[in-house]
Amino acid sequence: MSTRNYNLSYIVPITLVATLGGLLFGYDTAVISGAEKGMEGFFLGATDFEYTKVLHGITSASALIGCVIGGALSGFFASRFGRRDSLRIASVMFFLSALGSWNPEFLFFEHGVPTQDLWVVFNLYRILGGIGVGLASAIVPMYIAEIAPSQIRGTLVSCNQFAIIFGMLVVYFVNYLILGDHPNPFVDKVTGIYTIPEDKFAVESGWRLMFVSEAYVAAVFGMLLFFVPRTPRYLALIGQNEKALAVLTKVNGATRAKEIISDIQATLTEKTEKIFAYGVLVVVIGILLSVFQQAIGINAVLYYAPRMFEGVGADGMRSTVIMGIVNILFTVIAIITVDRFGRKPLLIIGSIGMAFGAFAVALCDNYKVQGIVPVLSIIVYAAFFMMSWGPICWVLISEIFPNTIRGKAVAIAVAAQWIFNYIVSSTFPPLYDFSPMVAYGIYGVMCVLAALFVWKLVPETKGKTLEDMTALWRGKK
Repeated sequence: MSTRNYNLSYIVPITLVATLGGLLFGYDTAVISGAEKGMEGFFLGATDFEYTKVLHGITSASALIGCVIGGALSGFFASRFGRRDSLRIASVMFFLSALGSWNPEFLFFEHGVPTQDLWVVFNLYRILGGIGVGLASAIVPMYIAEIAPSQIRGTLVSCNQFAIIFGMLVVYFVNYLILGDHPNPFVDKVTGIYTIPEDKFAVESGWRLMFVSEAYVAAVFGMLLFFVPRTPRYLALIGQNEKALAVLTKVNGATRAKEIISDIQATLTEKTEKIFAYGVLVVVIGILLSVFQQAIGINAVLYYAPRMFEGVGADGMRSTVIMGIVNILFTVIAIITVDRFGRKPLLIIGSIGMAFGAFAVALCDNYKVQGIVPVLSIIVYAAFFMMSWGPICWVLISEIFPNTIRGKAVAIAVAAQWIFNYIVSSTFPPLYDFSPMVAYGIYGVMCVLAALFVWKLVPETKGKTLEDMTALWRGKK
């Protein structure tokens, strides 16, 4: 049995700090699931414009516009400011967005009076937070991958997905506790009329408290980032080889560090940083990994979970919390197995499991089955995502590209991911209203196509160093 040649006591704290960016990613994207009903009730009170379902869909998904922007800019930020300092910038965006979403009236508007201008400002604050999410979604896995030893890189990068789902679970609990016994606005099942209850806590204060709760985590994240190093790959890219060697020595020991710095320097001089320096295929595979992660429809569940569970006769908020706990458990499965079984087997198994869950939900809708069966089917669908496409897609995107194009290629892949996230999230409500069977039937088909894509095109990267990617893709040109 080989001895461990890396320093976990140094690596683990750094990884934990970085994954707070993932936690904020999950927190920011899922907070809307609890806040959107109260927020809708608030803006419906506006007298200078009509707050329609279309505008509510735009508002609920506005952070995703920022995610696309942040993802697209992540390559520039990662190259210009470095991985660590880009995360510092993201933490500031999270913090300001949380405060602004809590009190969008600050300085310019009368508190508690909904207007069209206030709606625009609120969405700008949400977009700002989305830019932070886009940056974090690309740069946190990149940061961890560039620090982690190859033997445990998949496990450590998968911890970021655990943090994302944990952030979602935390905000589900926070939303649940903030709302407490206060009722949300609802549509009367008999009359079909949208009703705001006499207890207006959810409309007046609840949604604001849900958004501002994120500010505390953002502040802690920003402060802790002053205690972690820049990545050795980035330090080598900017010519600071001694500092890069110092970090590698702390991670891998002196002997292995010298070997790694030599490999890094070799890959940096072999190719230019043009995006297609290693051919088109590697970039296309990175983009398709991102596209399929969203096209299989998971965020339709994560963003609209309470409404979906209520639609099949379950308690929306409680079922969402249960789903969040199951998601955590299945993410742990991925963390434990990704460096043992490899990336491809987990993606294929997860795709098949998701297809089973999605088709089961579609059949339940077709045959008007309500209660425990569709609830379990939704949870199965989400659980298989969490042990496969959730963490493994981020692992592959962080490690599959050669060093010299990683920043640009990751930015393209992540931007594509957020674009399809927005497409799926914004089309789900009308598609679901038209027919849940059609919606989940489409997602089930996409899961099958995702399994075929992984089987045919995606290379296995288990156990390979980041520098091995250079030889891998040079041989496929």
